[in-house]
Amino acid sequence: MTVTHALDNAPNAQATIIDGKAFAETLRKDVAIGARAFREKRGRAPGLAVVLVGSDPASQVYVRTKMKNALESGIDSFPHLLERDTSETQLLSLIDKLNNDRYVHGILVQLPLPEHIDESKVIAAIDPAKDVDGFHPVNVGLLGQGRAKLIPCTPLGCLMMLKDQLGDLGGKKAVIVGRSNIVGKPMANLLLQENCTVTIVHSRTRDLNNECRQADILVVAIGRAEFIDATAIKPGAIVVDVGINRVEKNGAPLLVGDVDFNSARNVAAAITPVPGGVGPMTVACLMKNTLAAAEAIESDAAVRF
Repeated sequence: MTVTHALDNAPNAQATIIDGKAFAETLRKDVAIGARAFREKRGRAPGLAVVLVGSDPASQVYVRTKMKNALESGIDSFPHLLERDTSETQLLSLIDKLNNDRYVHGILVQLPLPEHIDESKVIAAIDPAKDVDGFHPVNVGLLGQGRAKLIPCTPLGCLMMLKDQLGDLGGKKAVIVGRSNIVGKPMANLLLQENCTVTIVHSRTRDLNNECRQADILVVAIGRAEFIDATAIKPGAIVVDVGINRVEKNGAPLLVGDVDFNSARNVAAAITPVPGGVGPMTVACLMKNTLAAAEAIESDAAVRF
């Protein structure tokens, strides 16, 4: 079944469309150059292990995409596809093995995990130096202090696109819709480090639309299809839509973001599309983190605890 792009059959946009796919392609080429230099110096490529537990279709697609991107970026990939009934003990044993594998510089455990496995325990078991997702408590703490070497991939990709659009972000008012550990909170830390004035809004925020309308930079990661529309956007704002939701319109499947693109683009100065915006950057930043982890580990500059 063909999924229709959210931009298809839309009238002429007023906002600049931020092409995450093209940006990601450039980033992957830069990573490939670095990976080639690493291989020439070390005699082996940076290595990324991706662990998938179960057969969730969306997770399988993500894993295949990551493996394909690793190959294109000159990174060796080591997929570990485990049955859904794999025990927590077995998974932790695999992570310990990967922590001690000299050919593996990055470890990514695809989330979500089956209910019988404690995600926080699994994340904490990964060597912080190989935590290319940036989710380990050590890396979260370093990010809060402005010292992180491995930054969560989605917020990192969002920041790169924002800086490409705006240059210096200092003094900008940034509003983040959503307070997740994966996007909202690390995004806030990154924007604070860029000298933005940052507000996080969420399900308990009073008059959420009014808060959003104050934003020069609006990052939306709430997981609700087309939740933010033009009434919540300041004219001239930069809108980064992290969401990806499968909906049905006129009997056809459609991928849309957390922002109502068709109304928002008539108000915003620039906006990321869904698909083709944040998603490709997330995967490209995973490759960037894997190369950074490899270089740090091999030069004994990695964070060790």
